Amino acid sequence: MPKSLLEQLPEIVATGHKTAERILESIESRQRVTLQTREVVLPAKDAAAQDWITHQARAAQREVFAPGQASLLDNPQPMLGAVTGTAAEATPWINRLIYGDNLLAMAALLAGDEQTPSLRGKVDLIYIDPPFDSKADYRTKVTLPGVELEQKPTVIEQFAYSDTWSDGTASYLAMITPRLILMRELLADTGSIYVHLDWHVGHYVKLVLDEVFGRDNFRNEVVWQKSGAHNDANRFGNITESIYFFSKGPGYHFTTLHVPFDEEYIAERYISEDGTGRLFYPNTFTGKGDGPARIFRGRPLSPPKGRHWAQTQENIDRLEQEDRFYYTKNGTPYYKSYLDEDPGKPIQNLWIDARLTKSGAERLDYDTQKPEKLLNRIIRASCPEHGIVADFNGGTGTTAAAAEKLNRRWITTDLGKPACMIMRKRLIDQDARPFLYQAIGDYQVEAAKATLGRDFRIGDLSQIVLSLYGALPLPADVNPQRNLGQIAGMALGAGRGSKTLVLADSPNKLTGMATLKKAIAQRDNLLGGWDRVVVLGWNFEPSIGETITALNDGRLEVLVIPPDLMDRLKKKGGLDKLRGQVRFSSLQYLTIHPVERQTSGAQETLTVKLKNYVLLSPEAINLDDANRAKLQAVANAEPLALIEYWAVDPDYDGKVFRSVWQDYRGNTANDADALRVVTQAVVTTAAKPGPRRVCVRVVDVFGFEAEVVTTVGAA
Repeated sequence: MPKSLLEQLPEIVATGHKTAERILESIESRQRVTLQTREVVLPAKDAAAQDWITHQARAAQREVFAPGQASLLDNPQPMLGAVTGTAAEATPWINRLIYGDNLLAMAALLAGDEQTPSLRGKVDLIYIDPPFDSKADYRTKVTLPGVELEQKPTVIEQFAYSDTWSDGTASYLAMITPRLILMRELLADTGSIYVHLDWHVGHYVKLVLDEVFGRDNFRNEVVWQKSGAHNDANRFGNITESIYFFSKGPGYHFTTLHVPFDEEYIAERYISEDGTGRLFYPNTFTGKGDGPARIFRGRPLSPPKGRHWAQTQENIDRLEQEDRFYYTKNGTPYYKSYLDEDPGKPIQNLWIDARLTKSGAERLDYDTQKPEKLLNRIIRASCPEHGIVADFNGGTGTTAAAAEKLNRRWITTDLGKPACMIMRKRLIDQDARPFLYQAIGDYQVEAAKATLGRDFRIGDLSQIVLSLYGALPLPADVNPQRNLGQIAGMALGAGRGSKTLVLADSPNKLTGMATLKKAIAQRDNLLGGWDRVVVLGWNFEPSIGETITALNDGRLEVLVIPPDLMDRLKKKGGLDKLRGQVRFSSLQYLTIHPVERQTSGAQETLTVKLKNYVLLSPEAINLDDANRAKLQAVANAEPLALIEYWAVDPDYDGKVFRSVWQDYRGNTANDADALRVVTQAVVTTAAKPGPRRVCVRVVDVFGFEAEVVTTVGAA
């Protein structure tokens, strides 16, 4: 007879501890997980109208950066002026939006790097809204001009969008346990965590939280009303969710919050007026327990039997002078609690006043979106000003948006690219402070370790990729890195004796010009030469499209290895079961018109116009045949309509992209057309002598990126 879930729970928790321990051990090693900075976002909806860098209205705000990161905003993009005397002044910081598995993101945050020290014991508040094990299927809806597509989640993103687990709730608990352990490591001693769940799995996760944080540190179960009344077949209407509030220890930060009194309560309670026009409530002035008499109005007065006066004689004398006592007809004193001094009713654990409206600017058409009012309350209660708030299931970015408005520092992560795009746009739209957009470094390496074992070698992964592509490995004497293979009879238009060289590039490097030149040289010289060479890459330099065009080599082909290959390999159960099901896709690329440059005094203007965008092969996108055909029609008719977001860095250093100007679908500040971005950017920036290296980066509706780098001569 199979074990019940309760019987499995101790083993699940023990395994979670082992997983967390391995991660904590790895953060001290050279193979620790790192974060790659993909973009420094300097929010500006329309730089032509209001350049974020020079906008004087923002000059009083302080931006702080981690050690070594000040160069990210060096001239011509200087840091803003500082506000002195704040807690944040002593702590260098830049907010972070991280794309990737939150387990790996937390490992990287715990490890730290050259730019940012470890955040172990530094986070003040964690809020998470993980999937609920509800068996819901959150597919991504993509709306294009005249077309609505439904994209199935990739294997990587199924964690983010599909609450379906191979072993049901047991696998759900196995997923969340090591993550909760790492969250505890990140929390400060005064920190707290709020875990938002529903009835499907909340009671089981509560048991895990008891084990990880300790039952003595359980503070509240908050019941949140998510919707109004509705009919549920054969049961009471299900309109609430639970939020479990745990602290790391007994000395946790907490601020009591209040809500205003309602009119009925005021009318019933505050019925007295003392001639000043101020309403007050006669509040009792005694506590339980016997006590001595005190002097009131010059004569001693004993408290009622079994009670004592709540203040010392010194305080009573002071309150008498301040006319803070109300006396009944028989001379009993009461304290005047004035309405205008009362903060209101302390908030209790039933929250019925923080629902997301069905319409309005805040709603983002995302299934699991939470209202800002909910996060505003949690942050104000459990995070001190300038403290650090983390959300490892970012979704629509509600936590980051609320933290930004409340002057808290923040980190948010999500495994879904659509969610990360929503968050980035939302933060730009609210004129947020600069933040980093980061990704997990060497995601494929980490996935390979999970599938092939921690001691795997890059060559092992290359062999798998070559096999799935249909290539046989070359002999070891000419293939020391085990990344070269061959296919006979595949050269386009060639005879039967033709042969193709295949190179599987490493996942821990960017495939770019150097790799392609090396592949061409190997094609021409290795073992007497080959008819053509195919380069299979994981990660590409953003300018790879330009590089391929510049090489102009008809015997070179560059293809994309599916980014979720290792996840699919693990899910399918091995190489043989996946063979014949893997599609290697052509690259997406962007073209622009020549950049125009004009100087006027101390400023200059750059005019950037998009020309064309070629989408990654539609076969690589998780669509059914009907949706794929619709997508292809839009791509053929209006390719720029596929762009979700694009940005300009007028002084690209070749390392870190600094987004000075952005536009995105739905940005009505630039264009009322919600389904299209504007195709022209007018970027105003500080004038500089000599040429400028301008970088233009686009992200399409599926989350794929491409960029163009061009050098513009002096104006």
